[in-house]
Amino acid sequence: MAKLMQSYETIMVLSPKLGEEGIKEMIERFTKIIEENGTIDSVDDWGMRRLAYEIKDQTEGYYYLINFTSVPSFPSELDRRYKITDGVLRTLIVAKEPESEKAKEKKPEEKKADSEPASEE
Repeated sequence: MAKLMQSYETIMVLSPKLGEEGIKEMIERFTKIIEENGTIDSVDDWGMRRLAYEIKDQTEGYYYLINFTSVPSFPSELDRRYKITDGVLRTLIVAKEPESEKAKEKKPEEKKADSEPASEE
């Protein structure tokens, strides 16, 4: 029986105290954990950003967004690992809703309209 796979996205806010090497190691560690339990669709580096409020005496954080696909039981394990890892300020894991058929049909029309130049009169 095939395992049911679900799409997710997770965002991590890492402490700048880790330094560049520490941040790279942390990202590699979590991408490896995700790859062992599913597949990574995309990884976006948002860089250093100012926090809206202080978290653990930090006013800035290093943001990373990862889109992945896994079995539904994996995000709770990933969240547990985030919580026990020093240097992780905040995280969020969200299940992505599958695109509806109407949304899929609408996308090609939008692309076609965007690629046609507007006629000038």
